[in-house]
This record gives sequence, C-alpha cells and structure tokens, in this order.
Amino acid sequence: MAPVMFAALVVFLLLGYPVAFALAANGLLFALIGIELGLFQENFLQALPERIYGTMNNDVLLAVPFFTFMGLILERSGMAEDLLDTIGQLFGPIRGGLAYAVIFVGALLAATTGVVAASVISMGLISLPIMLRYGYDRRLASGVIAASGTLAQIIPPSLVLIVLADQLGRSVGDMYEGAFIPGLVLASMYAGYVFLITIVAPGRAPGLPPEAQTLRDADGKTRRLSLLVVALISLGLAYGYMKLFTSVKAGADFVVLTMSLMVAISFVIALANKLLGLGLLSRMAEQVVFVMVPPLALIFLVLGTIFIGVATPTEGGAMGASGAILLAYGKKRMTFDLLRQATESTAKLSAFVLFILVGARVFSLTFYGVNGHLWVEHLLVGLPGGATGFLIVVNVMVFLLAFFLDFFELAFIVVPL
Repeated sequence: MAPVMFAALVVFLLLGYPVAFALAANGLLFALIGIELGLFQENFLQALPERIYGTMNNDVLLAVPFFTFMGLILERSGMAEDLLDTIGQLFGPIRGGLAYAVIFVGALLAATTGVVAASVISMGLISLPIMLRYGYDRRLASGVIAASGTLAQIIPPSLVLIVLADQLGRSVGDMYEGAFIPGLVLASMYAGYVFLITIVAPGRAPGLPPEAQTLRDADGKTRRLSLLVVALISLGLAYGYMKLFTSVKAGADFVVLTMSLMVAISFVIALANKLLGLGLLSRMAEQVVFVMVPPLALIFLVLGTIFIGVATPTEGGAMGASGAILLAYGKKRMTFDLLRQATESTAKLSAFVLFILVGARVFSLTFYGVNGHLWVEHLLVGLPGGATGFLIVVNVMVFLLAFFLDFFELAFIVVPL
C-alpha cells in the first residue's frame, strides 16, 4: 500500500492542494484504509497527539520566527539599497562589475537575513533596472539576481538549515558551520561564471561609464587602492590576533570571527581618518567601510555568537532581530506600520512551517505503519551505481519536485523518506 499512498500524495500536490492539508489528509485517509484492510495497526494513531504536541514544543524551530522577523525588518531598512549603490560604485568600472556587486551583496544579505524572498525581492527591484540601463544582457542580469538571491538557502542563518537540523536530528550550530564555507564557495563560483562571460562575450556585461561613477574625491579620482591597503592591513592584524591569542584556528568559526575583527579594525581606521582629517582613505573607501559595518556586525552578532558557543541559535536569532530593529531605527525607517507588517508576515510564515510539519508528522506516521520505509529502502538499494546512483536519483527527484514545491515542503517530505 505504500506505493499507492506515495502516488496519491503526488496526485494531491499536482492538483494544487495545500501541502500541509494534502499530507495530513493523505495520512489519515490511508490509515483508515489500512485499518479496514488489516494492513495498519491502530496503535500507531495513539502516538499521533504526542507527536503533534512535540512538534509545537520543539526548541529548534523557535529560531524560525526570529530569523524571519530579522530578515523582513532588514528588507525594509534600506540596507540592500545602500550596499548595492556603494559596492556597485566600487566594482562598476570593470566589466561585469554590477554583476559582481549583486553576487557580493547577495552573499551579505544571505548572511544577515536568512530569508530567500527578502534577498531576491530587494535585489530584483533595485539592481535589475540599473543593470539593464547600462547595457547588461537581460538573461544574465536576471540569472545573477535569482542565483545570488537564493544564497540565503545555504549561507547561515538560513531557515532551510534550521528545518533540516530538526529533520536530521542535528544541532543548528553544526548545520551552520557545515554550510558556511560551501556557501562562500558557491558565491565564488557565481563570480567565476560572470568572469568567463566577460571574457567570452564582454558586451553582455559592460563596465559603468565614467559619468556614472559618483564616489570621487575633490580632484576627480576614486583612489580604490587605499581601500585595498586598509583591507590588507586589517586582515593581517585580525589574522595574526586570531592565530596568536585565541584557541580558534580553523573552520567556519575562524572565518566569521576573523572577518568580524577585520571589519572592526577597518571601521576604527576609517572613523579616525574621517574625524581627524588624515586623508589616508578616499571618499569611496570611507563609504565602503561605513556601509559594510552594519551587515557584518549583524553577522558576528548572529553567527559569531553561535559558533563560539556564547548563544544558542534561538538566542542568536533574538539578538539578530534586536539588531535589525536598531539598524532600521538608526536609518530613521522604523515605523509602527513597518513593525506591524514584519510581525504579521513572521506569524504567517511560522504558522505555515508549523502546519506543514504537523501534516508531515501525520503522513510519516502512517507511511511507516504501512511499511513504507521498507519499500523506500528496497527501492533505493536496488538502484544501479550504489551510493553514487542513489545520490543522482535523489538529486533528480528533488530537482523535479522543486518545480512545484517550496524548500520547506521539500525538507518535510523528502528528508524523512
């Protein structure tokens, strides 16, 4: 009966029924059918209330509303606009510069929001018209924005990783540490693709014209080299301090803490240059440093505290939400309407996740009761190619399901199977 149950679920989903109700209804329907046919024991249903209440008492999922709220506040705080404008000026003159800026900002937004929709919507509304105005190929511009916006699925504090941690029975901190560096590698691969495009077809990603470069000193020069010098000095000091005076020597926590310390040193140098009028940094270099501080400070506040063990993911999310409110208030964009909209959207997404998880619990309980786990095991073990063939089939299946299922729904359906 397990294959029929799985096929019925696929039919319900293709017909457009809400995933949460399709899962729960399918589970209850086949539980009744199984009882009538003698293929399902009623004792399994006695565990259902306990599983549902256990889902609502899950401490891991408490982090979801905090990170969602943080992402929604940051989406409306103007951080994406400031980053894209400044980083676009920094990379703009080189071929593919705006695309590099979008990828870089996408990685930063992913590491501060954790919400895919917030990243894609923000960058799509802001950067796509600008890229098209300066002659970028429409397909390349759309692809770069969509790809870099979805970095929020893998770069912590990703909501996907929280859900996967719950499904896999692992800690959220371990998931974050394991995904941080692969996320940066993925962003680097996106940038590498853009670089190849600028070599093969430079007309698809032209550089900004001189008149579009507004961050110049009084003499008309940009002096980008001063930013590179400050970055290298700050990186050297931060790296040396981490190696000599801390016990953290490698891994994602080392990267996050070194980066945070590097930003703090750069900020001190830029602030001293501005207040004392030292003239060491150009106007562009100062602007880049000051714009980079808020998101990177949030990264340390959220990820740094989790990686070094000071805070749990839930506490890190709470600190991130508080930091997002302070950031929006500092930009004078924190209003009651903004707070109400963010709160309502957070409540809707949290309820969405909870209902899908409850439906998945009902479905998985019945599926297990009709020996569905044995059917799946036999199906996958019989695949040609061993472990490699298994991974290929699973990836193809996830790819096809992703056409009509959200990542939350995929995590709740595919991972238990």
